[in-house]
Amino acid sequence: MTIQQSHSVWLNKVPEITLVFWLIKMMSTTIGETAADFLNMDLRFGLTITSIVTGALLMLSLFYQMRATCYQPVRYWTTVVFISVFGTLITDNLTDVWNVPLVISSLIFSLLLLAVFILWYRREGTLSIHHIDSRRRELFYWLAILATFALGTAVGDWLAENVNLGYYGAAVFFGTWIVIIAGAHFIFKANPVFCFWAAYILTRPFGAACGDLLSQPVDNGGIGLGANLTSLIFGFAIVLMIVGLVVSGRRKRAA
Repeated sequence: MTIQQSHSVWLNKVPEITLVFWLIKMMSTTIGETAADFLNMDLRFGLTITSIVTGALLMLSLFYQMRATCYQPVRYWTTVVFISVFGTLITDNLTDVWNVPLVISSLIFSLLLLAVFILWYRREGTLSIHHIDSRRRELFYWLAILATFALGTAVGDWLAENVNLGYYGAAVFFGTWIVIIAGAHFIFKANPVFCFWAAYILTRPFGAACGDLLSQPVDNGGIGLGANLTSLIFGFAIVLMIVGLVVSGRRKRAA
């Protein structure tokens, strides 16, 4: 979904919204689901240690991302991957440690995301991702991203497990809504900022459902690849695409 670029595109901290953007975003959401499960269950770190480790990595990556003065693929997408894992763990902690029902978590994160959007718009006058060109706007942006990942995890798990849609059913449900929003944007010219954020929110539960579908055992409704193999496959694909973005950017600057 292409949104008109601002005049300060070289200072903008968010990449162009292309097919590659959505592919990496979707795969990072899958990584968020499977990597959290791999560290927590397969390596037996437990939720607490896993949350501390990923939280520290997120803060480190966010520190380097905030120091940049323009979009840099490696810094940006590394931060997205870590915020995906950490957002998943926030919901997992609420569910497994604090016994908060998924429907309540979904409501909490919906209200939190709405509050971020309202405050962001009142302070900056725009929610466009092509105007992430100041420290305050970038802070609002990453707060919104974190809320979308936590919300997507809660909603995705609620529909897949509590409503009994199953992983395949949840993937189809969210994938259908993403197609509807894309159609509203491209065919009916719906508001591009609204369409972007709606699609961004939906790619989280869609990616999580796809990750669970691939990684969970057959008896649980999955394909049975396992969290480690699924994480490796998607992680390798993300690295390849980021390398492609870096090489492409260098060629454009050299031209």
